Amino acid sequence: MTPILVLVPEERGISALAQVPNVCAVVYDPESRRLPDIACDAEVLVAHRFDPADDGPLFAQLPRLRMVQLFSSGVERWTNVVPDGVRVSNADRAHGGAVAEWVVAQLLAHVRDLAGYRIKQQEQRWQAHPTGTLSDRRVLVFGAGDIGENLRRRLEPFGCTVTLVGRTARAGVVDIERGRAELGDQDVVILALPLDDSTVHLVDAVFLATMKDGAVLVNAGRGELVDTEALLAATREERVYAILDVTDPEPLPADHGLWTAPGVVVTPHAAGITDDVRDRCWAAAVRKIAAYADGTDGSRVAVSR
Repeated sequence: MTPILVLVPEERGISALAQVPNVCAVVYDPESRRLPDIACDAEVLVAHRFDPADDGPLFAQLPRLRMVQLFSSGVERWTNVVPDGVRVSNADRAHGGAVAEWVVAQLLAHVRDLAGYRIKQQEQRWQAHPTGTLSDRRVLVFGAGDIGENLRRRLEPFGCTVTLVGRTARAGVVDIERGRAELGDQDVVILALPLDDSTVHLVDAVFLATMKDGAVLVNAGRGELVDTEALLAATREERVYAILDVTDPEPLPADHGLWTAPGVVVTPHAAGITDDVRDRCWAAAVRKIAAYADGTDGSRVAVSR
């Protein structure tokens, strides 16, 4: 049986995929887009460090391509770019734990006012002040996938009541209509939904006006889930707080209002970037490519050579 050719963006991909039967990994240079001559036989491309919108010429060199494997959870930038018949595979179950950890860290810093104590340290002031707590807080998570499940497991031990919101209701999950109806009772609202036409600007002026005064909005999903101008208006009124790992636009321009808006914390799409991020990405890639190679994911179609 002819091995399935997989293009990988670094030497590590060769060793990572060595354990997968019937797969041959070949390195390409993602910076130059220069592909080895053998690439014309590739069925799988592990895509990293390039913008899919600029890669029509790259796909033209891959007539047998059937699968693009990403290191990210989101696929929205790829789905309308790859040629017909090519499947886009995300790094599912790779980033949920790390992103959930970032959310918990940010919420703890917010409710315990660690920034306020850092200022007092810089001013050499030994002065305690009362803060909030996560105990008994009500948390609504829009997104019932990997991030949502990891958030529930991490927040409930702090005494939070966590409600997951998904596209459809099921055991332990309410639908988006019900989630919106519960906004006014929530202390924290977390966004961890995929981005598509139905979720763009889910958080608009009406959504923000429905939130409880003093509540915290955390965006760990995609920047376009939030109407930025509506959020700026709400934070300038000091009605809600916002903790954002993703923004619209992104990267956030140096002169953008979100940098200095009251009650807003911004990090540069860094929630999943930990020292083991590449390990997690390759583990997901190996799992997904192995399923493709042995046909257990149901997506492989024989390619004539």
